[in-house]
Amino acid sequence: MNKTHTKVLVSTLLLWAATIVGANADGNNSTIQPGSVDDPVITKSYFDQNIKQKVMDELAKQSMTEEKIKQIISAELGKGTSGTTNPDVPTPSPASGSSELTVVELKQGQLLYGGAGAEIIVRTGKVTVISTDDNGVADVTSGKDLAAGAAVENNHLLIVPREGRGVKPDPKNKQDIFVMVRGSYVLTNADGSKVTP
Repeated sequence: MNKTHTKVLVSTLLLWAATIVGANADGNNSTIQPGSVDDPVITKSYFDQNIKQKVMDELAKQSMTEEKIKQIISAELGKGTSGTTNPDVPTPSPASGSSELTVVELKQGQLLYGGAGAEIIVRTGKVTVISTDDNGVADVTSGKDLAAGAAVENNHLLIVPREGRGVKPDPKNKQDIFVMVRGSYVLTNADGSKVTP
């Protein structure tokens, strides 16, 4: 009886294993087509036939031409900063700066206004930020915005985001002030008269 019981148990296990193997063999359907919904991998031919044409159709619908893009860029460049300048602050001319660094000595009472995008590095002395509005200049070395009146650390790169901002000597400064400027700038006296280089 014990042998019969063992044979029945082994036969049942073998039958059960054969059923599972057979079911899994039927589950592997070899009729799935590459690139179909059942197979998400995209082949080059599927892309060429379907996706490429849709992209080309969308691009053809776009009415943006190279000429239109040039007109938009010209219009934006032509806007400049009109309407935002302060009549009391001299406007830096593009000719007053270049792509090279210019060393400027800043004396007590003078103001250095940078043009839009001008870079300023204070080498010696103590200076503070000046601005015609509530915003200041970007100190990219420390990753901070410096508001008007904030002290500027030496050897930090400042970027002037728009005209009407720059630096002036700290009233407590007792040493020579030298700054390096790249881009357009205007150096003025306290009375507003321009300092000629």
